[in-house]
Amino acid sequence: MNEPEFPTPDVEVESITPEQLKSRIDAGEDVTLFDVRAENEHEEWKIEGENVETVNVPYFNLLGDDPDDELFADLPEDEEITVLCAKGGSSEYVAGLLAERDYDVNHLAEGMNGWARIYERAEIESDADATVVQYQRPSSGCLSYLVVDDGEAAVVDPLREFADEYVADAEEYGADLTYAIDTHVHADHVSGVRELGRKTDAEAVIPAPAEGRGVDYDADYRTVEDGEELAVGAATVEVIHTPGHTTGMTSYRVGDVLFTGDGLFTESVARPDLEEGDEGAPDAAGMLYDTLQDRVLSLPDDAVVAPAHFSDAADQADDGTYTATVGELEASMDALSMDRDEFVEFILSDMPPRPANYEDIIATNLGQRDASDDEAFELELGPNNCAASQDAMTSD
Repeated sequence: MNEPEFPTPDVEVESITPEQLKSRIDAGEDVTLFDVRAENEHEEWKIEGENVETVNVPYFNLLGDDPDDELFADLPEDEEITVLCAKGGSSEYVAGLLAERDYDVNHLAEGMNGWARIYERAEIESDADATVVQYQRPSSGCLSYLVVDDGEAAVVDPLREFADEYVADAEEYGADLTYAIDTHVHADHVSGVRELGRKTDAEAVIPAPAEGRGVDYDADYRTVEDGEELAVGAATVEVIHTPGHTTGMTSYRVGDVLFTGDGLFTESVARPDLEEGDEGAPDAAGMLYDTLQDRVLSLPDDAVVAPAHFSDAADQADDGTYTATVGELEASMDALSMDRDEFVEFILSDMPPRPANYEDIIATNLGQRDASDDEAFELELGPNNCAASQDAMTSD
């Protein structure tokens, strides 16, 4: 929903940056949010955490000369409150209303749009003969990776929004980008492989099976088949076809780290219905089972699974990344020990809604649809729903 212009509050209102709010949440501080977006927008996508309490009252209920105080009844009077909206306009106005009523209040600068621009990174502790960095986008759970060795770098599953950041970070590690690699045709974010190809000398790389979905890029790209290898410095990136989430889904292995894309997460497995819909989902789920059993779980127990997404139900590893070993996932995720029929039935039983705008995002990532930078950013706002379950499939 587009926010109208709001008057400047009569009292001074402090703002808090998305990064500052994230730091408070990560530090375990009690955080109270007053979300003034429409109810459906709040339900579809919100800031969550064990120490986060949220009250939702749409801002249009608060317009007028004297809003009813009952609208603020659920807000604590002795705690700091952060007001948030979509872009930061209505939140400043509403924060002013609260300040006039003597609440301890601030508002989130740039709103949820600002939250979507938070991008964090952490190095994966592994035995790989390369430095492997995981990028984390808290707003959507998207994960990307930078592999660096001997002056060369590759980025796996890059997001278009953060293309410049990958380039700058490679330079920080003393490397130039040589490859921009996708694991599959993504349905929840706009891929950055072509953008990086335009900005640098990096070669755009996609799985060969994905090309059959109608790739129509306006730039050169390379396809890779199962069993091929890519050199990044002295490190080797092994191409492993792992279909199930999509027919073209492909993992990439660097030493003991396996970039599984959307095939296997640290708390769930892939949903199988984004390429062929409900009709093709049973066959895709069966394909996913075969892939997991034959191509992923056959790896050593200490192999590190590095997925393309994490959910609110995921736990971070000791190194601050959303990774887990094959042995840990086999021990904690019952779905990985089911037989084939049981697995298929289980995966199809309770899938979440499909990602927002996923058809337009897929068309954009295939090159069949153009999107400006602003439109691409708007398309991918919201949570990822690429897993087969919104809740964790793992147990302690």
